[in-house]
Parts: sequence; C-alpha cells; structure tokens
Amino acid sequence: MGRNLTKGSIVVYESTVYPGVTEDVCVPILEKESGLKCGVDFKVGYSPERINPGDKVHRLETIVKIVSGMDAESLEEIKNVYDIVIEVGTYPVSTIKTAEAVKVVENSQRDINIAFMNELSIIFNKMGIDTKAVLEAAGTKWNFLKFFPGLVGGHCIGVDPYYLTYKAEQLGYHSQVILAGRRINDDMGKYVAENVVKKLIAAGKNVKDAKVAILGFGVVGGGVADLFVHPDKIVIVLTDKGPGIADIDLAIAIEHLCLAATEQGLGTCWVCNFDINQFHDIVPMPEGLEPVALIPIGYPADEQAPKVRKAMEDVWQ
Repeated sequence: MGRNLTKGSIVVYESTVYPGVTEDVCVPILEKESGLKCGVDFKVGYSPERINPGDKVHRLETIVKIVSGMDAESLEEIKNVYDIVIEVGTYPVSTIKTAEAVKVVENSQRDINIAFMNELSIIFNKMGIDTKAVLEAAGTKWNFLKFFPGLVGGHCIGVDPYYLTYKAEQLGYHSQVILAGRRINDDMGKYVAENVVKKLIAAGKNVKDAKVAILGFGVVGGGVADLFVHPDKIVIVLTDKGPGIADIDLAIAIEHLCLAATEQGLGTCWVCNFDINQFHDIVPMPEGLEPVALIPIGYPADEQAPKVRKAMEDVWQ
C-alpha cells in the first residue's frame, strides 16, 4: 500500500485491531514506504467491517457502517463514499481510536456472553438441570439477552478480545472479565470431548473403537476452506481418549455442505447449517462407519438458530 500511495489519497482500514493501530502502527509504515507525510500528502480513516458471510438479511448495504477520519475533512469524504453503497446509512464517530474500539468491543461482548452461557451449562449439567429449558424460560423476560452455550472458534470472536487485553497490559491494566471469558471458551472443546466420551460409556459403547463424526469442522470464505482456530482441540482430545475421527474428505464435505446451505437459504456459510435430513445424501459416510456421536460446530445465523438446534436435537435422539 505504501509503495503505491499517491498524494491526495485517503487510506481507510477495516481490519479488527486494538485502538491505536491505524495511527500508531500503520501510518508510520505508510509514511516510510511512500515517502509521503500523513496529514499533508495523504490522510487515513478507519471503518470496521461488519459482515456476516452468507447472511441474506444482514448484508453490507443493510448494516449501519461506523466511519471515522483523522480530521473533519477526511471524515466527510469517507462518509460520502460509504453512503453510496450503504443503504441504511453511516454512523460517524469523533476519532479513529473510537471506531477501532467499537469493533473489538462488539466481538468481545459476544465472546463474554457466550462464556457466561457456557459456564451456566457446566454448572447446570452438574446439577442435572436442562440448560436449554432454563434459557428458554428466562428468555420470556423483555430484557434477557438471548445467548446460547457453544464453541467459539474462527478468527474473529475467539481472537479479537486478545487485541484489547494486549493493549490494556501495555497500559498497566490486567483484564479480569475479558480474559476469564476467553479461558472458559477456550476450554469448551476439551469439555465437549470429555462429555462425549462419558456419553459413549453410558451408552455401552466401546470407547476405544468408537467412531465420531464432527460436523462443521471448516468454514468457507472467498473459496478457501479454513479450519477453525479452536475446535481442533476436540479432535486432539478425542484422539487421546481413543475414538477415531471419521475419515471424510473435509474439503469436499465443506464445499457441498456450504453449497447446500446457500441453496436452502439458511443465510450462512457455517458448515453446521444444513438440512440434517440430507446429510447422508450430501456426504455419504465412509464404508462401514456408523457414527455414534455427531458434534455440530459453528454459529448459525440468529434467525436460523432454532431450526439448526432442532435438527441437531433430532440427530441426538
């Protein structure tokens, strides 16, 4: 970017970062590589991306865009450009650091809320209480936030909170809540794996020879299949415990499942979002494999969550 920068340009960053990266880290690099002076020859701004891949409801043009610039002039220009494509409008904030903080807070908030649900599920499991029943009942109150237990993976929610805590550490503050949430969510893979093993034993299955099918192990973005950041812990733990992992060509499975999800209008590319009744038609099980456990991984779009949860419950039953 710096080597191709020309006078009069405005550089707008969208990647999730901790507050201060644009001005303190990126600008010096741009100046060094271009030989130009920020504020004189070029300007910068920041507008955090808010995209939900595959979501047909919350699309680029229907999501309010946070915009910021290094001064009033650059902010106005950046806002005008984004307003061309953002149908619902933009939301200007006073500083670049404010805009950077918005994005990292959005993801950290979701991570913390999921961590709370995960902790509740662990406690209620020990007490013999149905977590889902509790959350559904609590959800009848108008101000109850509807989050659910689950694995947190990927390169956003499970990573972004560390950007903020890293900067906080530099300033002499050790995060309490954010890091506590990260610890809980990071340990859920191990927790799920251990409980799968317990259920196998309770069902009278031979743990050592059991076969486990893990659904939603990858996510497709830009035509490239990437493994989640954290759910690999499930595979590692299960391998250590004995059960074998279904030998499925993940790349092909991911491609077909995401295609099926798109065709069915499920609104997301997370692999767990597909009609469970079509599972065997889309990805035939390897010969001789009859899964004794199906582990769904991923986050369905909010409006599709009930359908996906119901499908997964049907599988377990």
